[in-house]
Amino acid sequence: MSVSFGLKEPKLVPLQRGRKDTLMKNDNVISLRGRDEPSESPRSVLDELVREGARRMLQTALENEVGEYTERHQALVDAEGHRRVVRNGHLPERDLITGAGPLRIKQPRVRDDRGGKKFTSKILPPFMRRAPSVDTLIPVLYLKGVSTGSFGEALSAILGPNAAGLSPTNIVRLKEGWKKDYNDWAKRDGIYFNVRLDKDRPCMLVLMGALEDGKKELVAVHDGHRESKASWLTVLQGLKRQGLAADPKLAIGDGALGFWAAMEEAFPAAREQRCWVHKTANILDKMPKSVQPDAKKLIHEMYLSPTRKDAKKAFAAFTQQYKAKYPKAVDCLTKDEDVLFTFYDFPAEHWPHLRTTNPIESTFSTVRHRTRQTKGCGSRQATLTMVFKLAMEAEKRWRRLNGHQLIAKVIEGVKFIDGELKEAAA
Repeated sequence: MSVSFGLKEPKLVPLQRGRKDTLMKNDNVISLRGRDEPSESPRSVLDELVREGARRMLQTALENEVGEYTERHQALVDAEGHRRVVRNGHLPERDLITGAGPLRIKQPRVRDDRGGKKFTSKILPPFMRRAPSVDTLIPVLYLKGVSTGSFGEALSAILGPNAAGLSPTNIVRLKEGWKKDYNDWAKRDGIYFNVRLDKDRPCMLVLMGALEDGKKELVAVHDGHRESKASWLTVLQGLKRQGLAADPKLAIGDGALGFWAAMEEAFPAAREQRCWVHKTANILDKMPKSVQPDAKKLIHEMYLSPTRKDAKKAFAAFTQQYKAKYPKAVDCLTKDEDVLFTFYDFPAEHWPHLRTTNPIESTFSTVRHRTRQTKGCGSRQATLTMVFKLAMEAEKRWRRLNGHQLIAKVIEGVKFIDGELKEAAA
């Protein structure tokens, strides 16, 4: 980016004091602002540079998209030899609310005379007024307790003072649309949900699944009763009614007894794997901080070992080293021994995904799995809606399972030993 400065030809004016024949260049005098005189802050200048850069990049991308479209159809002409797909000026300017602030965009227009054909921008679809990142920000702020009436002030602080189109009325309209999306999604997937306002239903039950192609999908968001068996059973039986006839091959979760009791009844053939992140935290919580670093190394050695045999050696070492002084920590580990190492019977490529429920935990870091009655959302339905909206946005960023081509073998019942195919391991 080049910057030019316009310089005036210096004038020579008589100096009012001192010798009359002394001349000076009045443009050499630098005027300093007073301390109380307002000046543009470095942050506002930087924000403006970022916005302008983003606007130019988006404008260029839109121009290139239209250029490529018309060039691709330049051979199409009518009976008079005129091109049927051509540029046709620009649409009226409009503001797009983005993470960089509002951007004034002049979108190029296309005239397509092919009949029934119409150019639609994939970069900036018609009627889009907000970038997807802003739509994700709104439910996050709402779950943090920002009231509908305070959204204008909060979003102005984040997106800039010129961020329009997000009035309280529009926020309410957005929330109503999300409720409809959630209800449609729940009906599509056969997920029963019953919104209750009483304080004895304070937790969200969330299920994530992996398909044969390795894609992770949100399966259920349910308003539960303290992770009870009955609540989980409602969710799992709903899945069965909608066609999940075969038992899942593996279920990963923390130590919530209600979930595992419901799984045993609904899908008895599914194998169990405890989340090592939860288990580690629970064990260390029963030990003094002074010994936690060494204990944590041994725990890591258990689930990061290349073979089950090596993992069991670390398990035995931990038990032997700490059982006398910290029996509660050792009991916390040993009580789940039979379901801590199940992942060794699955492909090694899948291990990072199977050892933890982190994808769910990170997605709902703003909505604690066990929490008191939500205050910021006003109602349980609003909470469910916000959670659903966050999950749908997060699902777009969920990573496909490593080695997803091996999922078919898992479904077929092929045996794995220490992460390798049984034939190869033998």
